[in-house]
Order: sequence, then C-alpha cells, then structure tokens
Amino acid sequence: MESVVVPGERLGACGDFQPGFGTYSRHGYVYSSIVGFKSIKETNPGSVPEISVFRDASRQRTVPEPGSIVTCRVTSINQRHCKVSILRVGDTHLKESFRGLLRKEDVRAHEKDKVEIYKCFRPDDIILAKVNSIGDAQSYLLTTAENMLGVIHAVSETGAAMVPISWEEMQCPVSKVKQFRKVAKIDATELASATAALAL
Repeated sequence: MESVVVPGERLGACGDFQPGFGTYSRHGYVYSSIVGFKSIKETNPGSVPEISVFRDASRQRTVPEPGSIVTCRVTSINQRHCKVSILRVGDTHLKESFRGLLRKEDVRAHEKDKVEIYKCFRPDDIILAKVNSIGDAQSYLLTTAENMLGVIHAVSETGAAMVPISWEEMQCPVSKVKQFRKVAKIDATELASATAALAL
C-alpha cells in the first residue's frame, strides 16, 4: 500500500529496508528526501526489501539496479568524473530520470590511471553504461569498462551527428573535425535501439 510522505520523514530501519530512489539513510534509519508516494519492492530472495519514494503514484516502477544496462545523457564533466541523467533502463524508457556518476577509474578496464575524462565524454553525449552500485541518495555509480559500453551518440559544433571512426575517435561528417571519445562497440541494430532515448 502506498502512502504520501514528506522530506525528512522516517520510513524505517536500515536493517528492515535498503534505501532506494527518493530516500537516504542516516544513523541507522531510512528517510524520504522528496514529497511523494512510498513504495516497497522485494529485490532478491533472502535480502531486505527496497523502499523508495516516487513523486507520481502512477509512474512506472522500473528503476536502475546493479548490473542494469542504462542509456544516459552526460550533463557535466570534470577531471575526476562525469555526471549523467539516466534516461532508460534496458529497453524501458523512464518517465522520471535518475542521476548517475561515472568515475574516472570506471571508464575503462585497462590503463585506468591514464584516463582523461575530457577525451572520453562531453556534455550532451548519449552513452551506454552499466550500473555498478547504488551511491548516495538518488544517485547511481556507473561503469563503461566494457567494449559494448561508451558513447553511442555525439553532436559536433556544426550540429551534425558524429560518426565513429575508431573506438577512441568520432568525426563530424560536415567539418571533418575529429574528437576523442570512449566509443561503444555495438552493431547498427543495437545502436538504433539505444539511441531511441533521444526521443525523450
């Protein structure tokens, strides 16, 4: 049964629930971080249920989980990480996006110490990533350390969709300018499905 809760309202003990979307934990208890409807979801057999708070009681209950492949839009970058907005989980479009964080050490599986975020992603890029774990309230830690993960859509300064020319570069078809990216290694069918998030 769903009920309306407000920010700061105590929802239960951490031993009884794991915090999900719209919640945070403090001093052994789970609290709501937004005004919305409380929802309790069983996760894995034998584990404690996940408690979440959603603004819209009728919204789809699909949420990112560890291991989920997600489609994201890059919102900002710095030398240590890139922040994203999660638009899809698998093939399911989300009515309400989630926040994600992709740290420098999780960009690729090799030569992690040589990763330069600015040569891998740029704001407004669309990327495929995998959920590593749940971070702080309303945020997910992501990884692109697999060949199939990385940038699937980028726009050049001319406004044209850039074309992958290697797993490290994309090129503007108009100006021919090349830019570094951590390009996802996926086929045309998968790419068409993944970029459907752009319609959101």
